[in-house]
Amino acid sequence: MSRICHIQIDDSNLPPPTPEIEQERKVAIFDLLEENSFTPLRDGADLPSGPYRLQLYVRERRLVLDLTTEAGAEVGAIHLSLGPFRQVVKDYFQICESYFDAVKSMPASQIETIDMARRGIHNEGARLLRERLEGKAELDLDTARRLFTLICVLHFGG
Repeated sequence: MSRICHIQIDDSNLPPPTPEIEQERKVAIFDLLEENSFTPLRDGADLPSGPYRLQLYVRERRLVLDLTTEAGAEVGAIHLSLGPFRQVVKDYFQICESYFDAVKSMPASQIETIDMARRGIHNEGARLLRERLEGKAELDLDTARRLFTLICVLHFGG
């Protein structure tokens, strides 16, 4: 029951995403809802059990993970500064751009090399997210990777 059952992304204040970013977002949400592990934590407080509905948005340069139960009971919000994510998100977007360009014209061996670098940066973003959520939420690596993709979309607004 410690899982996310629904995700809503409030990107109303952001420019529309590119087709590639929109596709990444759709895949991340689909994969996340198929399989994830997410447990909110709060020192000394009993939190409602999941599954959880998650709304992601950015307010005042902070990432907000707003949680409710599947039935709508408030669980609470987790606020994270976007500052620590800036460089890894920038690196991730740059390598993704290189990857999308490579797929159009480069041989498979070069595409594979770029994809390995892309996965490495993605893993770094997931590691950073898990580190920033320490004491606030527990999540597995795959869940962190998919949430990092969604953070990228919100961080740079497409």
